[in-house]
Amino acid sequence: MSALRQFGAWPLLAGSLAIAACSTGPMTPVAPVGPQTGPVPYTPSPTPGGQPATPSNALSPAVLPGWSEEDHLAAFRAYLDGCGAARDTAARAVCGRAKAMATTTTVTPSDARAFFEASFSAVPAATADGRPGLLTSYFAPEYPARRRQDAEFSAPVLPKPANPRGAGDRAYIESAARPDQALAWMRAEDLFFLQIQGSGYLTFEDGTRGRAAYAADNGKPFVGIARPMAQQGLLPQNGTSGDAIRGWLANHRGYEAQAVMALNPRYIFFRLDGDDDGHPAGAAGIPLTERRAIAVDPAHWRYGELIWLEADGGNLRGATASYRGLAMALDTGSAIRGPVRADLYMGRGDAAGAEAGTVRHPLRMWRLVPKG
Repeated sequence: MSALRQFGAWPLLAGSLAIAACSTGPMTPVAPVGPQTGPVPYTPSPTPGGQPATPSNALSPAVLPGWSEEDHLAAFRAYLDGCGAARDTAARAVCGRAKAMATTTTVTPSDARAFFEASFSAVPAATADGRPGLLTSYFAPEYPARRRQDAEFSAPVLPKPANPRGAGDRAYIESAARPDQALAWMRAEDLFFLQIQGSGYLTFEDGTRGRAAYAADNGKPFVGIARPMAQQGLLPQNGTSGDAIRGWLANHRGYEAQAVMALNPRYIFFRLDGDDDGHPAGAAGIPLTERRAIAVDPAHWRYGELIWLEADGGNLRGATASYRGLAMALDTGSAIRGPVRADLYMGRGDAAGAEAGTVRHPLRMWRLVPKG
């Protein structure tokens, strides 16, 4: 699998649970911030001369909300990292100009801003009812693991079986697992969260590290556990962040936690690779840049597209007020559906995970279309 999460990318930890230097710098905060399938995404109509026509509702990027506060140089670096995923002619031409610019001159923040404004028009994306969409977030988790099973590290990381789609649901797979099959052993709640993310990094007791990479799934639907946990009074309605869910599972390890986790019948199998100290690749096959890469719906967006995000007013406990900035479409996910839906890659480790677990923000999006 080329992506961070199953089906290319899983939904954000909190978002999926609720509804279900590679880094170039963060998105500008307003406050601390496989192959494509489905319908063919938006493509501008060609003019008689062969160049794509500029859409009638296109705007100058300069008028986007918060454009003047953006870190354009960090965005330019992230664009260089990801624009190679683009496949249409106009987008590849702009990507080529950016790469040539980066190799022949020292790019300044003002140069980067001028490049974006000269090369792109901004076209708003819209939901069917005109309401805001949804921003969630995900991360590459890092977990302790063991080579051998013990009372605390009792959950096996299982390899892909001969027939993963015939393996049964989560409860059956866990009951039938053989200890000699395990690639590693983890805390049960950590393995559950690793499976939501679809990929993550393991540190063993001797200090060696590895990456648990998605290998297959059992074909069962993903079912989020946050809503039923809130409905059962296990967590408050606005307290279903990733940290809150993990804490409850850890404090009720054993039968109670297993019963809650079994509400999600989906099960992920892994392979164990070396840790390259970088970031995982998304569905586009390109390593994700923290806070600058997003998962999108490939029915509405193309990999390698440049997108402006404007997300205000998260409602989960501990949420940052707003996120705003340029990001690259480099991933997808089974719950990332619709024209105004994005999952922001927050990075690796606990700090990234803590923030990712609070992101559930109303979202507006603009596609930056290469100028004809």
